[in-house]
Amino acid sequence: MNDWPDGWTGDRDNRGDRYGRGSAGAQPEGARVMPHVQPRGVPQQSQGYDRGYEPGYDSGYNTGQVYGSPPGGGGRNGGPPPPPSGPPAPGYAPDWRRRIKIGALTLVVVVLGVSIGTYFWADSKLQREVDLSKVIERPEAGDGTNYLIVGSDSREGMSAEEKKKLHTGSADGKRTDSMMILHDGSNGPTLISLPRDSNVTIPSFRGSESGKMFPNTGRQTKLNAAYAEDGPELLVRTVEFNTGLHIDHYVEIGFAGFANIVDAIGGVEIDIPKAFKDEKSGADFQAGKQTLNGEQSLAFVRTRYAFANSDLDRTKNQQKFLAALASQTATPGTILNPFKLYPTMGAGLDTLIVDKDMSLWSLGQMFFAMKGVTGGDGKSMNMPISGSTGGNLVWDKAKVKELVNQLNNDEKVTVSGN
Repeated sequence: MNDWPDGWTGDRDNRGDRYGRGSAGAQPEGARVMPHVQPRGVPQQSQGYDRGYEPGYDSGYNTGQVYGSPPGGGGRNGGPPPPPSGPPAPGYAPDWRRRIKIGALTLVVVVLGVSIGTYFWADSKLQREVDLSKVIERPEAGDGTNYLIVGSDSREGMSAEEKKKLHTGSADGKRTDSMMILHDGSNGPTLISLPRDSNVTIPSFRGSESGKMFPNTGRQTKLNAAYAEDGPELLVRTVEFNTGLHIDHYVEIGFAGFANIVDAIGGVEIDIPKAFKDEKSGADFQAGKQTLNGEQSLAFVRTRYAFANSDLDRTKNQQKFLAALASQTATPGTILNPFKLYPTMGAGLDTLIVDKDMSLWSLGQMFFAMKGVTGGDGKSMNMPISGSTGGNLVWDKAKVKELVNQLNNDEKVTVSGN
């Protein structure tokens, strides 16, 4: 009698057929037909019946789940999954568009912050000491903007050694060393020098400090005497009375500030057509193109005794130099270089005196208008002179009137000066 179940035999030689069709064996047919696929990295699982182990033996490997993160996406022990390591997976590309946007926004914020900070820093340095509201009987304002630019011989803050080096002398107080009207309008800038020896009438005025009224007595004197008598307010009043031109802003700089600006930008290049020497100003120049430092620049713009036309020739040199200074300062090499920009602004603003209504924006417009004088867009000239009396230069009244009309109407200037 056969003790094997139906379809089985005890013959070892026929054992290969025991898993045949319709087999009633313990292992399903699929286990023989399909080989077991083991997950990568997982040790080969042993079958108990192949190794002679007792049925039901647990080898410690779970054949019922895929090895990796447990359900829920957590890491080991249910924690968060570990961060990826190594190079990005194939097909991964950084979001460069987003990175560029963030970088550009950061750059804009930084530039904007620096610009605003610089503006308020520079604005706080302006010495707004001149009150044009004290000027009485003013002419009506015309088109464009008129600046009265004054170079004073102020020695404030200079040591004895600096005064000697710059040949400024040691006189008390301060006087006007140069005076110019800069008109900035739609037809380009016009720079007009007012010789310090110009013969003018001192009009009625209100004292800038006392508030006392002084009547017009018809007194004739040199233009620079008005500044010496009652400061910037009387100078503006005298210029307006004798020209009929409304002055919108007042700007003044002393000896030290002028020299410091030149040194801060590394000197100013200028072409001197003819050699000249003057012991009083310290000038000693050869002909030709050369770069002047602060000391040399101050001597250049102050020299008058070395010239046949004295003050008239000096004003031409002053115009030439100031236009060159503005042109060489307003360059990307200075504006975009903080190591040049801040020393230059600091050197100029520390000694700059302006009217109470002057903004940093207006000052910048004046500076670029000055640059345009020699850029082909503007004109420079002296106030028209008709002659002299007692050493004072007399203005040509007819030409002055025509000039002022053209400026007030913001027309192209056709009047010529000396």
